[in-house]
Amino acid sequence: MCENVEKKKVLSCIQPSGMLTLGNYLGALKNWVNMQDEFDSTFAVADLHAITVRQEPAKLRSQIYSTYAILLALGLDPEKSTMFIQSHVPEHAQLSWLLSCNTQFGEMSRMTQFKDKSAKHADNVNVGLFSYPVLMAADILLYKPDFVPVGADQKQHLEIARDIAIRFNNHYGDVFTVPEAYIPKTGARVMSLQDPDKKMSKSDENQNAWVAILDDKDTIIRKFKRAVTDSEGGIYVSDEKKGVSNLITIYSAVTGKTVSEVEREFEGKGYGEFKLAVGEAVADELAPIKENYNRIITDKAELERLFREGGDRAERVARKTYFKAMKKVGFVL
Repeated sequence: MCENVEKKKVLSCIQPSGMLTLGNYLGALKNWVNMQDEFDSTFAVADLHAITVRQEPAKLRSQIYSTYAILLALGLDPEKSTMFIQSHVPEHAQLSWLLSCNTQFGEMSRMTQFKDKSAKHADNVNVGLFSYPVLMAADILLYKPDFVPVGADQKQHLEIARDIAIRFNNHYGDVFTVPEAYIPKTGARVMSLQDPDKKMSKSDENQNAWVAILDDKDTIIRKFKRAVTDSEGGIYVSDEKKGVSNLITIYSAVTGKTVSEVEREFEGKGYGEFKLAVGEAVADELAPIKENYNRIITDKAELERLFREGGDRAERVARKTYFKAMKKVGFVL
């Protein structure tokens, strides 16, 4: 007789702060679809985090709907995973206060993303921008995940969440699971098409630097045709050929071919032919997602039903953790 083996828990969140890119897809979102079969998965649209930067209310509201719809379009299944909108679970903000009182000012002041974002938004260096890693810690710790998928730019945030959890547990008793970083078996670090020294980002002012998940085929191919390469020729991975290396990484990720196979496929061929092939491969990969999205986003009632059910499911878990933490601290419940 086979025993039921309890799945490990994994949690991941994404902000609705603009159009999701090919970098988001290949770096993280594509793996989420695979993770929901392997893990007990929780996924959230982290809308509370979006307001550390000034947002236009109607646009933010639209982006929250759109981001949730994209997650569904990718193949995330609300029957397999808990999928919700962060602000629908008030325990995120409530636990954040508890954790803020167990986090040191010096820890927050050393966070590199605060320094970067303060420089970008010098006219609005708000307290939320300073302390949002504590809210991120609450996002994680409420659901007691064993693993949190992280990229290079998020490792510091997971480390602070772990430090806060360990400190709280040591002082008040066992409440939180201390999560480990999860490094997916597959996942590409996608760089800007115009400046391959920078990560692909939707905040880049150069529209040709990034590809949106929902871009149409003509737009995708046009952006890849304009992608930066070099004057040397030769299609192979090299530190001296960052633009070409980035395109090889992308082509490899969407076709499933190894880097060596890609290099052999385009040996002796020109950049024009190569860039067109990458653009077409990316367009083919994203086309079903765009088609699914267009269908899902038009049924607002069904979309709302799904994210409200997901929110109720998430809150049942979050409430238990939050009340346990409150009780340990000494509050009257």
